[in-house]
Amino acid sequence: MHEYPITQQIIKIAEEHCRKNDGNKVVKVHLVIGDYSGYVGSSVQMYFDVISEGTLCEGAEVIIKHIKPKLRCDSCGELFEKKLLSFECPKCGGQGGPTDIGKEFYIDSIEIE
Repeated sequence: MHEYPITQQIIKIAEEHCRKNDGNKVVKVHLVIGDYSGYVGSSVQMYFDVISEGTLCEGAEVIIKHIKPKLRCDSCGELFEKKLLSFECPKCGGQGGPTDIGKEFYIDSIEIE
């Protein structure tokens, strides 16, 4: 449910971008959503379709790039995806620690007509 207000903001930002660049309508909105961001891409898409009705974003395509979370090895610095029940680095066998990779949530680009 917390995707609703963030989707309202996405539409507001896209409309402002469209107006500032003398566009007629928003054609595509490219989002980057990390798997650990706390936002569900399919929910953002659903709300976008509903909320955008009657706006410059109506009918726009939402393209979502999902980012998998990664750990950083404490020993060698390697970035890697965590395997089930393991924090072991595939390169050196050291232990991986959390990073911010996978927590992203932002508008990458907006295409207008």
